[in-house]
Amino acid sequence: MNLKIHQVDSFSQDLFKGNPAAVIILERWLDDALMQAIAIENNLSETAFLVPLATNYYFIRWFSPICEIDFCGHATLAAAHVLFEDNTEALELRFATSKVGELSARRAEDHLIAMDFPIHPPQSIQEIPDALLKGVSIQPSKILRNQQAYFLVYDQQSQVESIVIDEALIKTLGPYDVVVTAKARDYDFVSRYFWPANGGYEDPVTGSIYAGLTPYWAARLGKKKMVAYQASNRGGVLHCALNAQSVTVAGHATTYMQGTVFM
Repeated sequence: MNLKIHQVDSFSQDLFKGNPAAVIILERWLDDALMQAIAIENNLSETAFLVPLATNYYFIRWFSPICEIDFCGHATLAAAHVLFEDNTEALELRFATSKVGELSARRAEDHLIAMDFPIHPPQSIQEIPDALLKGVSIQPSKILRNQQAYFLVYDQQSQVESIVIDEALIKTLGPYDVVVTAKARDYDFVSRYFWPANGGYEDPVTGSIYAGLTPYWAARLGKKKMVAYQASNRGGVLHCALNAQSVTVAGHATTYMQGTVFM
């Protein structure tokens, strides 16, 4: 059995930027251990596996090199990009998931792909772990949390750009990751994402966390539509909108490679 594999740079119009993800479309599920082994071999933030359920409707699962992930935005964007490239007539796709309900992706203007995610706003927390405070080189002005990550809010973009984490300490916060964010100079807001417990030191662009960042910054800035920048070494641009029942996260995607996994 051989598997067709695509590698896509998500949230970028240019190669070697954004966040790379692998996409494998299956006829039926492989064993979990085998999918995890493929993700380890790919050594990307995520590998997305999909099985078709109906026309333009797929079940999607995401694996980092460490474990299966509950929710991944950039690999969903990569999967939508591959499916739209294969079916030029399709205008919208739906994805079933195990943990976050149904997701959708549609073609949008300027060659963007727009995805609709659930709203996961961060909330205030009563107890802040010492490992979180000691694990970042710059103390934030505010700390919140949603079901995915701790949100560290800073006053300046330069603080987000220069922050360094203690990987060993931040790893102890798992299953939670850490996102740092601030109002931006050239965009509406900026962020970086650290996830040593679930994937690696820093994720280049993290679509899923904008389910929380979008409602937070919409309230702070008084705007429903925003453009965000994830300030990793690769960088990525995300077009975000807060709707009544969902968050829209849109971005570009660029195919880097197609190949075959020989089994």
